[in-house]
Amino acid sequence: MTLAVFTVSLLGVMALGVPIAFALLISGLALMLVMSNFDTQILASNLFDGADNFALMAIPFFILAGELMNAGGISKRIINFAMAFVGHFRGGLGYVAIIGSVIFAGLSGSAAADTAALGAILIPMMVKAGYNRSRSAGLIAAGGIIAPVIPPSIPMIIFGVTSGVSISKLFMAGIIPGLFLAVALIITWTWIVRKDKVEVQPRKSPKEMWQATRAAIWALLLPAIIIGGLRGGIFTPTEAAAVAAVYALVIGLVVYRELKLQQLYKVLIAAGKTTSVVMLLAASAMVSAWLITVANIPDQVSVLLTPFIANKVLLLLVINALVFIVGTAMDLTPTILILTPVLMPIIQHAGIDPVFFGMLFVLNNCIGLLTPPVGTVLNVAAGVGKVGMDDVMKGVMPFLIAEVLVLLLLTMFPQIVMVPLGWLH
Repeated sequence: MTLAVFTVSLLGVMALGVPIAFALLISGLALMLVMSNFDTQILASNLFDGADNFALMAIPFFILAGELMNAGGISKRIINFAMAFVGHFRGGLGYVAIIGSVIFAGLSGSAAADTAALGAILIPMMVKAGYNRSRSAGLIAAGGIIAPVIPPSIPMIIFGVTSGVSISKLFMAGIIPGLFLAVALIITWTWIVRKDKVEVQPRKSPKEMWQATRAAIWALLLPAIIIGGLRGGIFTPTEAAAVAAVYALVIGLVVYRELKLQQLYKVLIAAGKTTSVVMLLAASAMVSAWLITVANIPDQVSVLLTPFIANKVLLLLVINALVFIVGTAMDLTPTILILTPVLMPIIQHAGIDPVFFGMLFVLNNCIGLLTPPVGTVLNVAAGVGKVGMDDVMKGVMPFLIAEVLVLLLLTMFPQIVMVPLGWLH
């Protein structure tokens, strides 16, 4: 009964166009009324506790770091760096997009931001060189979802806070899957572009390669600082986020000198707006999470999944299918916030490593950013690429299939993630 009330009330108010954060609160109120324990103090207390979490402080700092990087000239230097080394290959601009996506992933952790930054620069270049516009936009969209997988990852932070799993371990667990996504995109792009008649960029001289590397070195150092600091226990994920923001500020103002003091106000406002949305979602989800637990909804879902619990791989495949379907209709953050408290007790009961599950869960939700009708990253790619949604969907399809295959590979062979995680952490 409570599972049906929660699901129907949540989906019902969302269908009416109510923002996700308020939909979560309304579904929580519906549960309270059904359980006859309506109390505004409980609602307010859980809402406050949802935002009052030290680990969540990493989110505004990483968002601010991303805004500072885009405003400080880091984006174009990363693209120039990749161009210097792989731009001369057949389909070179596609490889630049993929390598750029991996490097950007280690800087911001935001799929939409990375897609917008890369797409705005590379899509016009690719079209001018003879590449298909919709396919180019599809590739950059597919590369954009690497950002929330490789650390620093905002969705990993949200999952870690919601589930109680170590965020540092989640960060380390995302490195290998993120690189697997990049390799899958490279293989797919190589196959697709082999017969296209496109302009090949001139090969750069060793001197030009060195100049591009020297110009980008400050940007390339940041992922190493973050991962090295976390791996060495020098700072927590929240402190790493603060370091990233200060680092990006100093590089933009002092080293590259493209970030002006008068721009800081706009940068802070943009970061503040994005942060407010995420934090309200997190606070609202805490209300729902508490009521989900009180209403024993995880036990009800566990009963439905009981036939699969004995087989870990089969259980994960069923959950993956569920998350993938939900991801077509709901954005990444609310999906993590809503499903984590429901699925975690089942995962623990089945004896599945919570870090491994968290990585799979976040990866699956990231793939959902490429699926219509919501498809946040698809919309961003369509906007910056000046291409229709139908066309960008066709362009992204082979890359989406490749990334789903990576998800299935990691699901069936968890040692691909867990063995390197033992070395990294």
